[in-house]
Amino acid sequence: MIYRFGPFELDLATFELRSEGEARGLEPQVFALLALLVENHERLVSKDEIIEKVWDGRPISDSAVASRVKSARQALGDDGRSQRFIKTVHRQGFRFVAEVKTLPRAAVRLAPEADRAQDVGTLVKQLERMSRPSLAVLPFRTVGRDPRCHALASALPADLITELSRLRWLFVTARESSFRVGADSELSHVGRLLGVRYCLCGTLEVAASRLVVTVELVDAHDGGIVWADRFSGRVDDVHAMREEIRGRVLTALDIRIPMHEAGLARLSMPDDLDAWSAYHLGLQHIYRFNRADNALATQLFQRAVTLDPSFARAHAGLSFVHFQTAFMRYTDDLPEQVRQARRRAERALELDPLDPFVNFTMGRSYWLEGDLEGSLGWLERATAISPNYAQGMYARAWTESLSGSVTEGREHVDFAMRLSPIDPLYYAMMATRAFTHMVVGEDAEAAAWAERGARSPGAHVLIAMIAAAAHALNGDAARAGRWAANVRERNSALARDGFFRAFPIRPDAARARISQALERLGF
Repeated sequence: MIYRFGPFELDLATFELRSEGEARGLEPQVFALLALLVENHERLVSKDEIIEKVWDGRPISDSAVASRVKSARQALGDDGRSQRFIKTVHRQGFRFVAEVKTLPRAAVRLAPEADRAQDVGTLVKQLERMSRPSLAVLPFRTVGRDPRCHALASALPADLITELSRLRWLFVTARESSFRVGADSELSHVGRLLGVRYCLCGTLEVAASRLVVTVELVDAHDGGIVWADRFSGRVDDVHAMREEIRGRVLTALDIRIPMHEAGLARLSMPDDLDAWSAYHLGLQHIYRFNRADNALATQLFQRAVTLDPSFARAHAGLSFVHFQTAFMRYTDDLPEQVRQARRRAERALELDPLDPFVNFTMGRSYWLEGDLEGSLGWLERATAISPNYAQGMYARAWTESLSGSVTEGREHVDFAMRLSPIDPLYYAMMATRAFTHMVVGEDAEAAAWAERGARSPGAHVLIAMIAAAAHALNGDAARAGRWAANVRERNSALARDGFFRAFPIRPDAARARISQALERLGF
């Protein structure tokens, strides 16, 4: 259906608002709100009805509704004073007051499968799929006639659907829909039919006593393989393999899909970025741990929040950049950065208390104050919500190590490295492993891990300082000196007090040993 009012056309088939033929970008909820008002232009639409149909009845503040109304007005060149299109009826709701015409059927340019009426609830769901990454997990193909394959071909994808549903930023099609299309369906057709960007498919083969599983993540729009992996083991160990596959697929997709989305977003002009695109581009910058990339990430997350004030992960992203500014000492106003890191995390938590990344950033904000117990509580919550959340597990391990809980820290950081061997913070995971040895005086092991971490791509200057201290404790003056020189070249102002503000080591004996090592190096 196409509605015409003033110089505008609202096309429900293509999800477009056009002005004199030119499409105007709208956030999904803004488009859905405008569609609801236009379709019901003959009557007032209450706030309760808007919340019920646009937000599926979820608890939403009046300010969230007002924000979407403001955005709709801006798209129409309207404002709260003139109210030429959308009129506010105080304490009751809103009404679309411009004259609306429905285009004759012959003039309506419908998509091939759109020749049917759509209610706003359906429209919102379709728009939400378009506005965030969406995935269908298909039943796996089988090779050979082993009867055990056929059961696993359904069981493994079903496991993955359940596990991937933990990624609250990802839309995952329900099993009842994705399993109807079949394992051998053309993926471009699956993408159109289910309205998803990505398909996760796989192959199972039993050869003698071995089970081999291949998994692929495919972009359904162009058929390109975004990520693939192969798993093999004994058929008798199938339950352990299922656990491994679930964990590794979840972690891989948590990294690979945002990377792919960021690549797609780069093809857009900056002014055309929607909230999700801006957020994913921001993720590309925050893990580089330098002043310039952190500033770019701040701009992108701020744009995402401006476009969608209810976007919890974008608020969490802003908490992360403020954490990094304080952690890396990019500013002299540290108290303000600590305050902003906490405030943004709290806002994200209000919006989505079950998002692991949100809980992760809340835990990191406590770290800035040296409150390891407070930090650990939130990081434990993040990993309880998503047990395969590699960065949450690494941050938990780091906090445990600084607190002196070496056994738990080592176990958790090893698990994080197994989960995410291509993680952008893998260098920090290796540095955490070094800390688990430094705290208990295992200096040779600490030096080896610290060296690996400091040499890894992306490792920031504090990782180099860990390497300098570890080699000094291990008695390797030459390597310790080289890393100390590297630190001074990158940040001549960095000293022992800055090191211990970043890493508030609790065991007094360990802190004293490391402090003495840094003092010998001139820090």
